[in-house]
Amino acid sequence: MNAARRALLKHCTALAAALAAPGVLAQGAPTQRLTILVVGDSLSAEYGLKRGSGWVALLEQRLAQEKIAATVVNASISGDTTSGGRSRLPALLAQHRPTHVLLELGGNDALRGLPLAMTQANLDAMAQAAKAAGARVLIAGMQVPPNYGRKYSDDFAALFAAVAKKEDAALVPFLLKGVADGPQAASAFQADRIHPREEAHATILANVWPVLKPQLLLR
Repeated sequence: MNAARRALLKHCTALAAALAAPGVLAQGAPTQRLTILVVGDSLSAEYGLKRGSGWVALLEQRLAQEKIAATVVNASISGDTTSGGRSRLPALLAQHRPTHVLLELGGNDALRGLPLAMTQANLDAMAQAAKAAGARVLIAGMQVPPNYGRKYSDDFAALFAAVAKKEDAALVPFLLKGVADGPQAASAFQADRIHPREEAHATILANVWPVLKPQLLLR
C-alpha cells in the first residue's frame, strides 16, 4: 500500500469514528440533549395525586412518544410563590443548566392577595435570569376568581402576558383552560376546589404542549 492510499485510509477511518461518536449527527453537527426545568407550585407538584400522574409526568411521556431527547426536572413545590421561586432559581440554573425553563408560579401570590407589582417583578427577574443562563423561557398564565375584586383578577391575569412580551418568552395564556372554565369545572377539581383531579392533567398538558414543542425544536 503506497503512502497516498495509507493517508486516505487513515482519514476515512478517523471520519467514520467521529461520525459514530455520541452526540454527532450524520452531517457532523453536534446534538444537544434538552433539559426542561419546571419551576412551579402545587399545580405542577402533583398535589393530591399519585406520583407520576401529573401533567409534568405526562410531559415526559409525550417527549418519549415524540422521540424528543429531553430530560425534565420538576422543581415544583406546593405552596410556592413567585418570591420563593425567584430565590430558588439561581441554584437550580447552576445545578441543572437547563435549555428551557417553564415558570408556573403566581397562583399562590393571588390567593394571598399579594401586590401584583411584586408578582410581576419576580416573574420578570426569573425570566431574565433564565435567559442569562442560556435557556428559553415559557410562562404559564393563571387566572383567579374575583375574591379581591374584578380589577385585581383582571390585572393578575394580564401580568403574565406582560412579562412574556417584555422578556420575549413563550406564553400559555391560561394553564387551566378547559379545566377551570369548562362545562364540568366542578367535577374537574379535588375536594378543595383548587387542585385539579388526575384526569384533568391531560388537558393541562394539552394547553402546554403546543406552546412548548416549537420552543424545543428551535436550535
